[in-house]
Amino acid sequence: MIRNQQFNTDTLLQILVSGYEYHFIFNLVCCLIAAVAIGGNREKKGKAAGISTHSLVIGAAMLYTFLSGFITDDPARIAAQIIPGVGFLGAGVILRMRGDKIGNLTTAASILFSAAVGMAIGFNWYSVAGLSVLYALITFGLPHLKGNQNEPERDQTNQEDTEGN
Repeated sequence: MIRNQQFNTDTLLQILVSGYEYHFIFNLVCCLIAAVAIGGNREKKGKAAGISTHSLVIGAAMLYTFLSGFITDDPARIAAQIIPGVGFLGAGVILRMRGDKIGNLTTAASILFSAAVGMAIGFNWYSVAGLSVLYALITFGLPHLKGNQNEPERDQTNQEDTEGN
């Protein structure tokens, strides 16, 4: 602002309001719905990442994607940086358990998937985001094949995310 310009409410309104607030609020609501659906499923099963984690991952991915459309000519450049960051977060929830067993793989995958849902919302692809959430919920409910030669035997008393749901 210019030093001699008198500060008034119109100036403040111009500084605070961009004209995209309603669109952004709608995106946040979509993110929250998706996060409650995906994160709620994980939380209900007692997994490491629940509604809060998924809400923040989906919301952050949406925010980066949403803003990248305004601050650069190539929104994919900023949005592409979401993947390494979320990969780091997902790696943090993967646990090595007794022996060669690995846990929380599905939780890590759900965090990565949630970021993709957030990006879809950020790019205004609401039907893609909604269908993706439906896909995740169906995937969590799929039965698992027993006797898979590539998977270690599971300890029935301590079933972790190696089970996939």
